[in-house]
Amino acid sequence: MLVGESIGLKEGKATRVAFGETLVELGHEDPALVVVDGDLNNSTRTDLFKKAHPDRFFNVGIAESNLVGVAGGLASCGKKPWIASFAAFLLCNAFDQVRMSIAFPQMNVKLVGSHGGISIGEDGPSQMGIEDFALASALPGFTVVVPADEPSTRALVRQLHAHNGPGYMRTGRPNVPIVYANDAPVRLGKAHELRNGDDVTLVACGLMVAAALEAAALLEREGLSARVLDVHTLKPLDEETIERAARETGRVVVAEEHLCYGGLGSIVAAALARRWPVPMRFVNLKDTYAESGKPRDVLVKYGLTAEDIVAAAHQLIPKPILSPA
Repeated sequence: MLVGESIGLKEGKATRVAFGETLVELGHEDPALVVVDGDLNNSTRTDLFKKAHPDRFFNVGIAESNLVGVAGGLASCGKKPWIASFAAFLLCNAFDQVRMSIAFPQMNVKLVGSHGGISIGEDGPSQMGIEDFALASALPGFTVVVPADEPSTRALVRQLHAHNGPGYMRTGRPNVPIVYANDAPVRLGKAHELRNGDDVTLVACGLMVAAALEAAALLEREGLSARVLDVHTLKPLDEETIERAARETGRVVVAEEHLCYGGLGSIVAAALARRWPVPMRFVNLKDTYAESGKPRDVLVKYGLTAEDIVAAAHQLIPKPILSPA
């Protein structure tokens, strides 16, 4: 397991698998749902939809720009397309088409960028989607979602499908810890408090949510109380919940599997600068591409672990001196 083992979190499915399985269920419920893939359906796990609903699955090949254009056309005819590819390919290769064919006309198309972040490990930097939060959030009218685990992915896929408008969801390659029960109480556009605390707020999304929970447990051993927020919806951001946490704890650490520019940290910092400025620290990939390697080793090398979140918290609050028992 990449994170969460030390606090007893059980390993669940990869979010890409939970996405694919939920898409099959939605396909049974909504005949207008169609899926378009860029020849990666066995990786994005839209292959599950292909098997269940072959008449509503379209593979356009390794042609991301065409993938987006086809989806925009289908949406203009009343269909509800979900399109999938690796995050690095879908947004980086086809950003202009996403901008003009989906964002500008506000088409009801949902994009899924699989293999997000550096935790894909051995696939290497060419396939690591580390710019996707910034690119997707820059598109007017887009809803941007990054689920933390299997149950929250299932809930958010359904809610995103029900939302009328363009959206982007990042999914990951590795299996991830189970953070939520099967009836995950997540709501699109609403940050979810997983743990209360008074000394510091740990804001995270995706894989880093389990790491934040692990960091909170480590801080508790030192006598520090950390609040943990799962900000699964980057856009629209739940500014009220984040502001309340900042007011009540006075310090914020933001953790994400993304570059330091334009991601969750930038979005949260901008919101708090307007509403309630507090001292902040950021745990992210900084300004670099990663190397290929074992997923856990890569996360350790680039500072995306619970220990790194703890270290960031210690920059904001002194490590307490515990009295002898």
